[in-house]
Amino acid sequence: MSPDSDHRPILGVPDNPRLGSCHRFLTFPRRRRVRLVTVTVVGAGIAGLACARELVDAGVPVRVLERDRVVGGRLASIRIDGRYADIGAAYLTADDPGFAGRLHSWRVAGLARPWTDTLLAFDGAPPPRPATGPIRWCAPGGLRSLAEDLARELDVTLEHEVRTLPTGGDAVVLAMPGPQAERLTAMDAARRQRWAPVLTAVLTYPERVWADFRGAFVNDHPVLATVCDDGDRRGDRAPVLVAHSTAGFAQPRLAAPAAAAADELAAAVAGLLRINAKPRVYVHRWRYAQPAPEVGSFARAGDVYLAGDAFGRPRVQTAWLSGRAVARAIIAG
Repeated sequence: MSPDSDHRPILGVPDNPRLGSCHRFLTFPRRRRVRLVTVTVVGAGIAGLACARELVDAGVPVRVLERDRVVGGRLASIRIDGRYADIGAAYLTADDPGFAGRLHSWRVAGLARPWTDTLLAFDGAPPPRPATGPIRWCAPGGLRSLAEDLARELDVTLEHEVRTLPTGGDAVVLAMPGPQAERLTAMDAARRQRWAPVLTAVLTYPERVWADFRGAFVNDHPVLATVCDDGDRRGDRAPVLVAHSTAGFAQPRLAAPAAAAADELAAAVAGLLRINAKPRVYVHRWRYAQPAPEVGSFARAGDVYLAGDAFGRPRVQTAWLSGRAVARAIIAG
């Protein structure tokens, strides 16, 4: 099944004057002095957008280049049958005060809402057990709507493939997985990163034919890692499930057409949740989905910075914090 076409361009602001190597200083409250520099951010996922937003808020000229036709990276939502389904991150959690504040701002704006603190855990033999943890947040309009909010009024160029490291400015931020950054830089930090793939399946049914469960971790399963009730987390009760595969299942299927794994993923979900109905299935491949954690908040080689959720526990908050940390390092000089 092909997703509906959806292209919502980001409205940029006029280009800021480029200062090259000529630095001016601005005085902020509390006598903080920062350099005014020109920055290029490559990648409009959460790390890149958080970095750009922090820079712009400090008065630093910045442009964002993104090869996709939309912002968001793995804050990805795809429109199927007139509604959005989240196919990247399953939810957001926050234990950092800054990111918690960002979530509450989105809540006030109607873009995010608390979802649940309890999911199920399938450990092989039924029944599943409840797994209580932090509050998981979701977005009624899809998680990509949060990235679009961060991108408002930024200078973002979409569908721009960067093949060589940008020059002519004071700093470049590579907000992307290390294996992708290696195409542009020889940074040791980029070469060190290790990422695992995932296949994501969106399964749409004629009606809801499963007992309410919100979402589930699937342990020691050959195919499935998580399954989420997208209608529950989005709040519209749509008969849609989103399943994420294990890396072991995804790896040998990356080169095959995505649809080749659709039947296997649907059968695995049916067996797990005891569903007899046949769904329509859309499969998305994530070649770089799960990073092995790196130390620090970001990496730097001269005026080139590498940011993303590999720098810490892999989750959305980590990417946001990484991008913000890079911006603050650039501002401080």
